[in-house]
Amino acid sequence: MLARNRFILLVVVGAVLAIVSLSLQFLHLIPTTPMGEERPPQGQGQVQGQGKSRKRVIPVPPTEDPDPDPISEAYGYCNTPNRSEQAWEGHSPVDYKLLSVQVMIRHGDRYPLYAIPKTKRPAIDCTLSPKRKPSHPQLKSFIGHMAQGGHGRWEGTLSSLPCLPNHSACEMGELTQTGVVQHLRNGQLLRQAYKRHKLLPPDWSTKQVWVETTGRSRTLQSGMALLYGFLPDFDWSRLTVHHQWSTLFCGSACDCPARNRYLEEEQRRQYRFRAADTELERTYADMARTLGLPPRQLRAANPIDSLLCHLCHGLSFPCVAAGSALGSGGCLTLAQFAVIRRQQLEDEVDRRRVGLYHRYAVLATHPYLNRTANRLERVAKAYAPGRKPRAGGEEVFTLSSAHDVTVAPLLSALGLEEALFPRFAARVVFELWKSPHATQGQRKGQRQSQNKASGVKGERSKGGNEGDMFVRVLYNGEDVTFHTTFCRSHDRHATQPLCPLGNFLSFVRKDMFGVLNATSYHDACYRRTG
Repeated sequence: MLARNRFILLVVVGAVLAIVSLSLQFLHLIPTTPMGEERPPQGQGQVQGQGKSRKRVIPVPPTEDPDPDPISEAYGYCNTPNRSEQAWEGHSPVDYKLLSVQVMIRHGDRYPLYAIPKTKRPAIDCTLSPKRKPSHPQLKSFIGHMAQGGHGRWEGTLSSLPCLPNHSACEMGELTQTGVVQHLRNGQLLRQAYKRHKLLPPDWSTKQVWVETTGRSRTLQSGMALLYGFLPDFDWSRLTVHHQWSTLFCGSACDCPARNRYLEEEQRRQYRFRAADTELERTYADMARTLGLPPRQLRAANPIDSLLCHLCHGLSFPCVAAGSALGSGGCLTLAQFAVIRRQQLEDEVDRRRVGLYHRYAVLATHPYLNRTANRLERVAKAYAPGRKPRAGGEEVFTLSSAHDVTVAPLLSALGLEEALFPRFAARVVFELWKSPHATQGQRKGQRQSQNKASGVKGERSKGGNEGDMFVRVLYNGEDVTFHTTFCRSHDRHATQPLCPLGNFLSFVRKDMFGVLNATSYHDACYRRTG
């Protein structure tokens, strides 16, 4: 009997230990790292050969679901600021120096641009209140700081725009409190990511911080929110906010006939693809019947824009009373929303397959990419041996506040075709890094061998140190450098685990036009084909 009791006791203890072990494994899967703290991705260890414990800095972005659920994808698009976020900005091999950061953002959450006829508009308050959710620890001080905006310099018509959303009943396209909080968080993430690198000196000059925005209040206010999160209580007297009149940020290089032709062809493809979707057409007919509208009028009102607002803000979908003229009455449904969103996701796949949009994107974003490349090269040259810094310095931190129609073609032009459509408050970051002095002493043959493996043509800047400069590209905090066209073939396990700046410069100035059978922007824009 005693032996039997011992056996039973051992079995019970073993079972308990197994359950505890299994529980600990599941607990290990729960992310507990606070926002902004460093944590290596699963399966990556320390950089070898260093005395300090440093993490490897080239995380592999998670594989996207090849057939995402439309509703789950839509919630991701909302980007509701209710969770901690890991940002990989600022990570590098040990002893590398961060020289410059160029940021392109999409504005934050906004009120719809379109209204669904015969329905009530979403009831959203566009004034700011730290007591209303979602909020942010910096929201109150941000509101106070924006009241001093008259001390800044505003280009063009920007001075006539409000620094804060200020309507108790949101106006069409107005930034919401959610949108402000999204970019305060973005700025806070970047501040935490870069503070140990001392990117900006305390007495930064007007030229070292470059902020530009389109002439919409939602982009201006989004840019101000991110800048405040990044530089709390910044000195208005040192800030100039530059106006970009085009959503493509093309400056003086906007004239491009070929770009317009590709866009028109892409729009025709999109129309044909949508018209061939019988389930989508039935859904529009059902929605129109409920509202008492002609299907064509409903489609023109772009109902998905308003429905996304309802979804993102937890509001019921619009309803109409029964017995209204020509309408059956009732409410629009989540199932109908899912059909429209499903078709949009399938359209993105077809868009990548056909390639017209990519050709458009190359021409649409080249002016912005060329300015970015020139800025990075100027900063790199400023660090050449014996080079005397220019008065006022170079553009160390650049912020471009834009729209989905700006960020989406940028992703396509970079070759990030698998990236999801830019969510609210999406961000694309370009970082410039300088290798430590020990690396600068590489033998010439080693450097040439490395450049050959990574696709660099061997060209060097006049400053003579281009081979010591490296670039990273991040999208929403994920390192996507080695998914870009210009660095996809670079060996991650080479002596230098970052992408050579030369790759990026060569891509922007020549290689990106290969898909158009051209060698320059002017050639691609004006050469007649056929």
